[in-house]
This record gives sequence, C-alpha cells and structure tokens, in this order.
Amino acid sequence: MDSESFSARLIAWQEQHGRHDLPWQNTTDPYRIWVSEIMLQQTQVTAVIPFYQRFMARFPAIPALALAPVDEVMAHWSGLGYYARARNMHKAAQVVFAQNYSQLPTDPLELEKLPGIGRSTAAAIAAFSSGHRSAILDGNVKRVLARHFAIPGFPGTRAIENAMWTLAESLLPDKKMESYTQGLMDLGATVCTRSRPKCVRCPLQETCEALRLEMIEKYPEPRPSKPRIERHARAWLIGRGSGSVASKHHVRSGPEPEEFLLELRPPSGVWGGLWCLPENLCPELEANLLTEKEPQLIEHSFTHFKLFLTIQKAQWVGANDLQNLIVEESGQTVRNWFTLDEALGQGLPAPLRKLLQGLKKN
Repeated sequence: MDSESFSARLIAWQEQHGRHDLPWQNTTDPYRIWVSEIMLQQTQVTAVIPFYQRFMARFPAIPALALAPVDEVMAHWSGLGYYARARNMHKAAQVVFAQNYSQLPTDPLELEKLPGIGRSTAAAIAAFSSGHRSAILDGNVKRVLARHFAIPGFPGTRAIENAMWTLAESLLPDKKMESYTQGLMDLGATVCTRSRPKCVRCPLQETCEALRLEMIEKYPEPRPSKPRIERHARAWLIGRGSGSVASKHHVRSGPEPEEFLLELRPPSGVWGGLWCLPENLCPELEANLLTEKEPQLIEHSFTHFKLFLTIQKAQWVGANDLQNLIVEESGQTVRNWFTLDEALGQGLPAPLRKLLQGLKKN
C-alpha cells in the first residue's frame, strides 16, 4: 500500500466524518492548540472540555499564563491529573514571555525546546497552527499503526517506537496536514478504539492487516505486566471551629466557619505543587490535637502504584494564636488554614477535593 492512498483515505474520511466542533478547533493560534494538546495527554476529550474552557477564560494568551502565580495555574488544573503538565506549561509560558514573545513558535524543533513539549506534541501544534509537515505518534496513533500494519511487540519499547516514527513519517501527505493529523487522532479516539473497535466504519479497513488476520485484539501488544506496587501513608485532617487567625494573607476575628490546615507540596513528586493534608507533625503540634478514634482510609490509583492513605481526623484544641502553624518558605506560604470554600478554590489532588466536597455537603 502506498502512503498516498493511506493519507488520502484518511483525509477524506476526516473531512466528512471527523470532529470539527471541539473548543480548540477552527483556529491557528498555537497557544490555544498547545493548551488543548497538553490537556489531552492521557485524558479523554469529554473530561478536558470544561477544564479547557475555564483555563482559557482565565489565561487567554501567553502573557496571562506567564504572569499568573503558579498556585492559580494549579488551581485551574486541579482535578485534571498529571500535574507536572501544568507546571511545565507555566514554565514554558514564562520562557516564551521572557524572550519577549507573546506567542508560541510554530516550528516543531523550537517547540521541543520548551518544558513539557515532546516530539509528537510539537508536531501536532505545528501541523494545526501552520500546516507544518511533521509526524505525530501519540497512543492513539500507535494503536492505529500497530493494527493497520500488524506490528508485533509493545510500542513503548525503544526499537518499536523508533520504527513507528519512521513509518509515521513515510505516510505524511504533501498537503492538508491539518486534516490528516486530526484524522489520525479522530480515528484512534472514535473508531480504532482500545476495546470494541468499529472496523466497519474505518476508512482503512480494506488494507488493515490485523483485520485481515482477524487479530484486531492482538494489536498493539500490551505493556509487559509488572506487580502493582502498594504505598501506604498517613495524613491529618485538622479542623478548628472558631477563634481568630491572622496572616499577611487574611485577618479574621470572632466566630468563624471551620477551617482546615493544608500544606503545599514541593514542586516535584506525587501531587507536586498542590495543597494537601499535612502528613508529618512534630510532637508539639500533635499534643494540641483532639484525635478521633476511627480514621478514614482512601485508596487512589496512580499509573505505577496504588496509594492507601489513612486520614486521621482531629480538632485543634491548642491556643487560639495559630500563627506558629502558618509556615512560609522563600516568601511563599506553604502551610495555612483554609475554610472549605477557600480550600476548594486551591489546587488540590482529586481524592482530597472529593473528601472536602463531602464535608461541605454534610
């Protein structure tokens, strides 16, 4: 099969049956395309749409994102997962802005120099913004190629991935790169799906090797299985019901709604840059807590491990002067008291947000 036949059928199919009304389509603005491509990494379109709309309303262009506090960026990303994506977007915007540019470059090689933008993402941004002729190779595309050409082995291995890059580049059309690139994405997302692919609707069915061999479910080969790692941790849900608290961020006095103590995690690592429950308290602090007898267990799955987080609920019964619990590092507050509404406005990991939303309902 020649590459022209492959690309021509895919382009014709996309123009007639592909997706054309997503919020980030029908634009050549590389910034809007970039935000969508990063959000869509390992995340379904339906989940991304509301996050994308809120994010773009607050950060409509490079300057708005570059000049925003990272806490606010993380808050707008909270619930979308894979938080390193948001941190890298913020860093990349700052790099571009520092170079006195208000827009992203459209050359894939220049895009790849920015934090968080890999080869496939750079190619997608370049194709959609300027029609640049460069190949993409995300998970959906790997699945399409593995099935269509019956490529054995796990696509995540270096040798097979390199071979797929060579193949993907050989299939590129001479024109209509936007339709071709979107067609690959649409085909993998809506037709050549991981389970129950809709082969009768596929524009490439006549030349699909996996379909001919009646071995669709065999391609692509899955990642070699490894034992699932379990991690266990303990965190404190510390509440205080009334009194006063003062900091350089807010001053309150008199009866107050219940507040909870949160800590900002370091930028890297699990839930990096998000507000979480404190995990390690010194004995002096624990001595001022009235601890509930029955802790709550939360289970949360990550890509490579499963976390069992024991939530120990407690009430602060120490002195009303809580200034010593508010901690700052390098001018940034990293431990503070928040009401439920304030906490839910921060960047939170999904299980903590769910826990606090449950408290608010009650």
